[in-house]
Amino acid sequence: MSTVILLRHGKSTANGSGVLAGRTPKVGLDDTGRAQAAALVERFAGVPVAELVVSPMLRCKQTVAPLAAAQGLTKVVEPRLSEVDYGEWTGRELKTLVKEPLWRVVQAHPSAAVFPGGEGLAEMQARAVAAIRAHDARVTAEHGDHAVWVVCSHGDVIKSILADALGQHLDAFQRIVVDPAAVSVVRYTETRPFVLRVNEHGGDLAAIVPPPPKKKRGRTKASSDAVVGGSTGR
Repeated sequence: MSTVILLRHGKSTANGSGVLAGRTPKVGLDDTGRAQAAALVERFAGVPVAELVVSPMLRCKQTVAPLAAAQGLTKVVEPRLSEVDYGEWTGRELKTLVKEPLWRVVQAHPSAAVFPGGEGLAEMQARAVAAIRAHDARVTAEHGDHAVWVVCSHGDVIKSILADALGQHLDAFQRIVVDPAAVSVVRYTETRPFVLRVNEHGGDLAAIVPPPPKKKRGRTKASSDAVVGGSTGR
């Protein structure tokens, strides 16, 4: 299967505001976020992106706009990769939410957390992983096993995808950190995913691009075997 770069949107006007924005309309990038989005063009310069899949939220669309323009890509909007539906929690201050009994459930037992009037975190993970798997199968079928594609989504959504790829229970996903504009990388194969990077802010992304197939005829599939003793790198 192919390789997916999980990109969290850049810093938004809601990040650090003390309010849970969730799916509040028209939450866009702030000045820092726009600079982070612009910097993606150079950072992805050595990565031939086959597909660009994006959450329908404005901050995600704004994050990938410079990259899409630079590489001539059309954004595929995927509702299943949207922000968590926090329901009645949307727009409330975090300092009041921490006093709610549900807050402790979100922190310690997130698989049991269901937001009033919204969705559960387990439901969110199920839709997000299903979307990733479906798009990965499509990208692989259209572009081959050595294709690289990008998803721009949200912190908890990406954390849940990484937890699945790592074989972790959702209750452990709060141990994963995903910052604004950070990238994480997963390479899917027939039997298991390989997590190549998590919450990375710098570095050469070209290094994650799989080498071209050595065979001139036939299709060379990505190996599902782990390297005994550890990878030797590129």
